[in-house]
Amino acid sequence: MLPNDRTVPLSESDVAPDFSLVGVVGDDRDEYDLSETTDAGNYVVLFFYPADFSPVCTPEMCAIRDADFFEATPNVVAWAISGDSAYAHHVFADAYDLDFPLLSDTDHSVADAFDVKYDEWEGHREMVKRGMFLVDPERRVRYAWRSDDAYVRTDLWPLREALDEAMRDDRVDADVATADLAPDYETDDLERLS
Repeated sequence: MLPNDRTVPLSESDVAPDFSLVGVVGDDRDEYDLSETTDAGNYVVLFFYPADFSPVCTPEMCAIRDADFFEATPNVVAWAISGDSAYAHHVFADAYDLDFPLLSDTDHSVADAFDVKYDEWEGHREMVKRGMFLVDPERRVRYAWRSDDAYVRTDLWPLREALDEAMRDDRVDADVATADLAPDYETDDLERLS
């Protein structure tokens, strides 16, 4: 179980809580570890949702499946997280051809660490709230969105804009670092000639 000793909700620029969860994609069941994935240079998009097969979550997961910018953008992975079991995830993914990992947070510790957990919702104890987070390769939260309304549908456009901005900023930082290390041949040549 992950500790959640926060007095304020997780927000942009915070370090994302590390976690490792069992998940399924297709017929494969595996362990998904946030720090391993970010340490490999990947951005991770986390989609928290209440339940498999629910009337809002099903079209939402299908919209994520159809949002080809995750597959078309290198070094970006998308994971969806709910409190459902890996078995329920397998049936859900199979029924809707979901081609991204569905992770099982059965004890709700990850949802709690990301501040997306209901203590009680419509008679169900400890349900996952709807939320989206973009975590960069340094494990910093670059985008955070959550809703107390389980029936609201996520809007992927602000997430896409945040992803584009994060990748653009990180690429600029990498270019500046590279430029600082590159020798200035023109200046070096002039000094040798004098």
